[in-house]
Amino acid sequence: MKLRNPLRSFLPSALLIVLAVWSVPLGPAQAQELRIATSYKLMTLDPHYANLNENTSLLSHIYERLVYQDERLDLKPGLAVSWRAMSGTQWEFKLREHVRFHDGSPFTADDVVYTIERIRDFLKPPSGGFRSYVSEIKAVSASDPLTVVIDTNSNVPNLPLSFSSIFVMHRPGQGFQTTEELNAGSPPDGTGPYKFESWSSGEMLKLTRNDDYWGRRPAWSAVTFRIIENPAARVAALTTGDVDLADAIPARDVASLKQRGAKIESVSAARVNFLQFNLERETVPGVTGKSGEQIANPFKNPLVRRALAMATDRGILVDKILAGYGTAAAQVFPGGLPGTSENLKPEAPNYDEAKALLAKAGFPNGFNVVLAGPTGRYPGDGESLQAIAQSWARIGVSVQPAAFPFSVFNTKRASGDYVVWYGGTSGEAVDIILHALLASPNPERGTGALNFGHYRNEAFDAMLAKAESIQEGPERNKALADATDVVMADQPIIPLYHFHHIVGYGPRVGSYVMHPRGWTTAMQTLPATE
Repeated sequence: MKLRNPLRSFLPSALLIVLAVWSVPLGPAQAQELRIATSYKLMTLDPHYANLNENTSLLSHIYERLVYQDERLDLKPGLAVSWRAMSGTQWEFKLREHVRFHDGSPFTADDVVYTIERIRDFLKPPSGGFRSYVSEIKAVSASDPLTVVIDTNSNVPNLPLSFSSIFVMHRPGQGFQTTEELNAGSPPDGTGPYKFESWSSGEMLKLTRNDDYWGRRPAWSAVTFRIIENPAARVAALTTGDVDLADAIPARDVASLKQRGAKIESVSAARVNFLQFNLERETVPGVTGKSGEQIANPFKNPLVRRALAMATDRGILVDKILAGYGTAAAQVFPGGLPGTSENLKPEAPNYDEAKALLAKAGFPNGFNVVLAGPTGRYPGDGESLQAIAQSWARIGVSVQPAAFPFSVFNTKRASGDYVVWYGGTSGEAVDIILHALLASPNPERGTGALNFGHYRNEAFDAMLAKAESIQEGPERNKALADATDVVMADQPIIPLYHFHHIVGYGPRVGSYVMHPRGWTTAMQTLPATE
């Protein structure tokens, strides 16, 4: 199994760029339209509905954040030019001058207040996927038109990081805008470099340049995103010249695309793909004994979860399915990044010990299970289900892979239709993913937004909360690593790999800057010079 350095693909400092704040005018090319084939299916025009890349990536053209993360995940000014902790429970953010929304209205602190209150107080599940970022905010106020003061319930040392994920909306005349109103009403009104033109849900998003943008003028006069969930269809569209750029290129297609003249960029992803278990229900659909009889949920037993982890061959996933464009995973972020544990290393499969653990858990002959997952959503997702099925068969667990389009999969997962499933998530930092994916679901604290398996571990929750109260630095990183050791010993998920984002582009594109969070934007794409 090849274990690659997860940091080797991060860009040199000379190329650090703040996304959605920059673009370079290049003469005649500015009249061009950029055509992008994306795997991201824009689900809604509500920027606060769901914390998913398909929404945040595409809507980042229209809306902007107070703070941005560059390619090294360092914080940079966005709509906020500076911020400081005034005390352990109070922050001050100074806002950028001369910024206007697309309707011409000035951007002020009142818009930030509205944004925070809408997420914290108005949106309810299943929407409100950003609530964890603002759950500790007790009060927010505008001390003047360009200053926001935020009071928190406790010490929140990483509050600026939270704002690197929240789009700022324009306060309407009264009340809060609903998701339904945003999807069916007037065009979205942001401060971003592109304006909304039209949207066909699941098919296309059209944007036009915001010539009054406060930052540098966008390089492309118009942008069209074609939502193409099928990887082969995205590759075909790039090959034939129907699009200028395609994201989420399968690793297996890289060589053939290069032979046809396409250029390829890749970067190690600040994310993890994993298997997640339903740990709440006593009986679950999709799991039976070897004779087909109904059995109690076997995944509530940590010995079963550990056995399956030991029987998972990550080497095949990384080396064969991802063709080396990935890193085997043992925790939520690639090792070496802040907050990761030095104790957790990817292990080669040990089928004999895994089978012994299953027998100890009361399943000497294994059982039958349906393993669900999306197809065309992540690099190697469908193939990974098949490979995992082959690995688990070696310890007596018979797997029926069940792959669905992501929109279908996501709905069924949220409804509790699966017992074990393949998923993926990204985040700004280790604690963000731990907070959302593995912390006990708690609407008041905003934890567990992605904990669809309803895993609960009070010891881990306490360790994570303590780590989150520490200022950024070595002490915080050590506390996060210790919490990670504790939770992964319980195996609530099986980390599989950190895939590499791969993008291909044709002759009309001069360069493309990758970002480890997996955004696909026109702002990362510069036209070829003529």
